Amino acid sequence: MGASHAAVFFRIRNGSYSGCADQATEFADRNSAWKEMTNVCADMTAAIAHKLQENSEWRMELLDEDKEPVFRIRIVAETLD
Repeated sequence: MGASHAAVFFRIRNGSYSGCADQATEFADRNSAWKEMTNVCADMTAAIAHKLQENSEWRMELLDEDKEPVFRIRIVAETLD
């Protein structure tokens, strides 16, 4: 994503579930896209934490126009014994 506007997609993965937005979202730059992604993730954190299973992973990714990951936020639950 360069200095010009770019279309991006959000994808969420949780265990075997993977869902990607059908509609692209436009952002002015990478910083704007990152800020929106972190805001959305922050809004979802409580719901994610309540549903997270042991030894599982939740991901939110921001994909470029070719649906390749640009940013990824991961929440990992691990049993360490």
